[in-house]
Amino acid sequence: MSWKTLDDMDLNGKRVLVRVDINVPVENGIVTDTTRIERIAPTVLDILAQGGKPILIAHFGRPKGKVMLDMSLRVTVPALEAALGRKVRLIETLEGAENLTHEAQASDVLLLENIRFHPGEEANDPDFAARLAQLGDIYCNDAFSAAHRAHASTEGLARHLPSCAGRLMQAELQALEAALGTPKRPVVAVVGGAKVSTKLDLLGNLVEKVDTLVIGGGMANTFLAALGLDVGRSLCEHDMTATAREIMLRAGAANCSILLPADVVVAREFRAGASHEVVGAHACPPDAMILDAGPLAVTRIIAALDGAKTLIWNGPLGAFEIDPFDAATNAAAGHAARLSREGRLVSVAGGGDTVAALNRAGAAGDFTYISTAGGAFLEWMEGKDLPGVAALKR
Repeated sequence: MSWKTLDDMDLNGKRVLVRVDINVPVENGIVTDTTRIERIAPTVLDILAQGGKPILIAHFGRPKGKVMLDMSLRVTVPALEAALGRKVRLIETLEGAENLTHEAQASDVLLLENIRFHPGEEANDPDFAARLAQLGDIYCNDAFSAAHRAHASTEGLARHLPSCAGRLMQAELQALEAALGTPKRPVVAVVGGAKVSTKLDLLGNLVEKVDTLVIGGGMANTFLAALGLDVGRSLCEHDMTATAREIMLRAGAANCSILLPADVVVAREFRAGASHEVVGAHACPPDAMILDAGPLAVTRIIAALDGAKTLIWNGPLGAFEIDPFDAATNAAAGHAARLSREGRLVSVAGGGDTVAALNRAGAAGDFTYISTAGGAFLEWMEGKDLPGVAALKR
């Protein structure tokens, strides 16, 4: 590893600035999903166990450098205290953090108010980063999901303080290194979703790195159209067919096999329980929509997984939100989960709909690693340097 972890730092008696991502969903003043909060607990509790003082830095929403009370982190305090089993004190201003009261000094965990209330945060202003750095002795980044942003609290702080990765960041980076950095081969990537245009960099990077690329979801329709097949009324980017052909050529040159659905599930309307049929990928009726991969396609995906050592998954294979068009995603994800559970496959998944699809399939718990990061996970898969990670390597 070219970056340090908490194990490499002397934390005893030190103030530790911990960048976390607790940008969680809230309804009626209550956090409705505490997953992100629960995942930072190992880092915070580790710092406390080693005699350090955790000072949490986080954002909430997009206040764009202005104080907006409806985006205060105060709403997260009860959930933080429940997850940590410790008292958490919100520090409302930087001046308050610079001149802590006796009560604040005695608190186990401090939480700075929404860091994006300050315009210097997203601007990565050097003076603002230097001011933040005065609040601590050590910087710990535990927010991989914000690592693709070069902000003061994700990149600038690492220029001023001894720095390390928190437990969540460490786990994320180790999982990603195992999946694409130095993976066990063969490597299979499953990429689904609606549009080729949003995943051009991703597909272009993967064909150079993996042995088999499974393409599903709406973007598979664009690839089928690029092969000259009629996809009826399906979601399809017809203006991207030339790009799809170029990706297939690049894959061939890199000895990467692209697996497109040989058969598909079609329907005339997009609703749960709609009348549907399975047809060959070459036989979509002109008045129908392709809404899922068919059973033969699933059989071929499962065979690819059986021959793989590493799997990277991003995006569903069909319209997974409604029955029966979740069948391909559920079957393939379930098989990947079983192989992972048996120790035969290293499986890493992440990004947007992916986590929801794997949870719906009941498969997420058995994947080797599920990333809660959205943009950062995708940019890493695209082969881009993430500022927050690069800062830790310096």
